Amino acid sequence: MGNSESIDVDSGCVRHLRRRWCGAVLAGVAVAFSAAVIEREAAAQGSGDAAAGKAKAAVCAACHGPAGISVNPAWPSLAGQQPVYLAKQIRLFRDGERVEPTMQPFVQNLSDQDVDDIAAYYAGLSPCP
Repeated sequence: MGNSESIDVDSGCVRHLRRRWCGAVLAGVAVAFSAAVIEREAAAQGSGDAAAGKAKAAVCAACHGPAGISVNPAWPSLAGQQPVYLAKQIRLFRDGERVEPTMQPFVQNLSDQDVDDIAAYYAGLSPCP
């Protein structure tokens, strides 16, 4: 091997390695971003009080069932859902980012603490009857 030999940077092998490296970097960025979003959402949600949530959720039972299990497939069962998910969905309804005319009157005046309490209550219920 003399000085006249060089590595062909456009060879298939080098391109393959470059793509794998870029893919690994992008995957790492995606994972870090996802973790940051989840952490931010969890931090934005206060700690809910399930006992307080039970009282606040009494009106919800008409559609979502007294134990959070709906008998109508048009209305979702809430029992056993993750509290972060429940709180996010309630806030989306409350803030008008998710529109459902039936839900709006029930959620429009809820505070963030009310939302967290209701989410904690339903999250603590068993999803099985």
